[in-house]
Amino acid sequence: MGDLALTILAFLVTVGILVVIHEFGHYLMARAMDVKILRFSVGFGRTLALRRTGRDGTEWVLAAIPLGGYVKMADEREAPVSAADRPRAFNNKSVGARIAIVLAGPAANFLLAIALYWVLFASGMPGDKPVLAEPAVNTPAAIAGFHGGDVIVSVGGDSVATWNDVRWLLLKDAVKRATTELEVQTGGGAHSTHRLDMSGLSKDDLDQDLLGKLGIRPFRPAIVPRLGRILVDSPAEHGGLLAGDLVVTAGGKAVSTWDEFTSVVNASPDRTLDIEVDRGGRRVALRATPGHRKNGTGQLGVEISPEELRIAYEPYATTVRYGPVEAMGKAVAKVWDLSVFSVKMLWSMIVGELSWKNVSGPITIADYAGQSAKLGWITSVAFLALVSVSLGVLNLLPIPLLDGGHLVYYFAEIVRGKPVSERTMEIGQRFGLALLLGLTFFAFYNDINRLFTG
Repeated sequence: MGDLALTILAFLVTVGILVVIHEFGHYLMARAMDVKILRFSVGFGRTLALRRTGRDGTEWVLAAIPLGGYVKMADEREAPVSAADRPRAFNNKSVGARIAIVLAGPAANFLLAIALYWVLFASGMPGDKPVLAEPAVNTPAAIAGFHGGDVIVSVGGDSVATWNDVRWLLLKDAVKRATTELEVQTGGGAHSTHRLDMSGLSKDDLDQDLLGKLGIRPFRPAIVPRLGRILVDSPAEHGGLLAGDLVVTAGGKAVSTWDEFTSVVNASPDRTLDIEVDRGGRRVALRATPGHRKNGTGQLGVEISPEELRIAYEPYATTVRYGPVEAMGKAVAKVWDLSVFSVKMLWSMIVGELSWKNVSGPITIADYAGQSAKLGWITSVAFLALVSVSLGVLNLLPIPLLDGGHLVYYFAEIVRGKPVSERTMEIGQRFGLALLLGLTFFAFYNDINRLFTG
């Protein structure tokens, strides 16, 4: 219940911030253009709270369905407007003013993302150095000549400092099924370049473990098999295992690393294991019976010692930090890069190069928001920035009902020299509604499918 509450809270905070920022962009530009604002609503449906302010009596509303919001302006196409307010009606403003008001919402999301990425780049982004594990046989990485211990220095000519950099650059090239050059530094300090062929990737490979399919996996250092937290009422607790125990043997086999220990446990569901541990310098013989996971592997209910984990991975950890000015440049470049990539991904789905499984809805967003909240403020801020970019791009799509659809009407008005007819707008609204309902169906279907299939 605690995890569920955190997920719901994180989702509401994420959506609330994004909606307020987006609509506030529309609101500020409308005020600048002297348009009368009737209502600023966060959420849809039944009103939960309402307050009127200002000379126009603008209604500030918190509504029951927290999946969006809107700014309602005086507009003769929607409701009668008094003679005194007609010059301030949205429909009576110049086409340039209307374009500026519509653009201000997505622009606010992009500016929020830039500000968030600036904070992250200036304060320092922790990550793991891109040290390779030995590639599996016959994977593209093995064929390209990579070896365990190689440190990736650049991908496609772009320098990388962490695994996050590597994943991002490879994903962009994988969508194009391109052959990419990666520069590595070998264990001996020499530099070499390898060509990674990604032409054989399928749509399903892009949906799942892309790096694993390529044979590009992070190096995993050997971790001492010392136990951390013992889960309550678990097979480990029933077997007498304690936090701090150092596993010496399991199932009659000597173990010296955490991976060796978990391999024995995974292979022994419902089978009693003899386990010998070192407990404060004293050997203790115990017996425990691993339970059954859904995938058929064994589970004792123990966690790795956080201290041993820290010691093992500390040499591979790094923090990427930039000065305030450079961080701003990096933030702008990041938002531009994400925006362009989002458009390319959408186009690839439309033409069938990518699966529609990539479309996510509120359930997946809520899940990721909850997971990000557990991982700390840096992950939460990065997630918020990413979703803010996605929202900005989504709203600029040329679909009626979205900001981009309105922009199409206004640009058509510039070309024609007069506004688009109400009949044309009505047909467009119906088409846009049908398209958005279809996208919503796909999003919810994918969300539910992920819940049941992982």
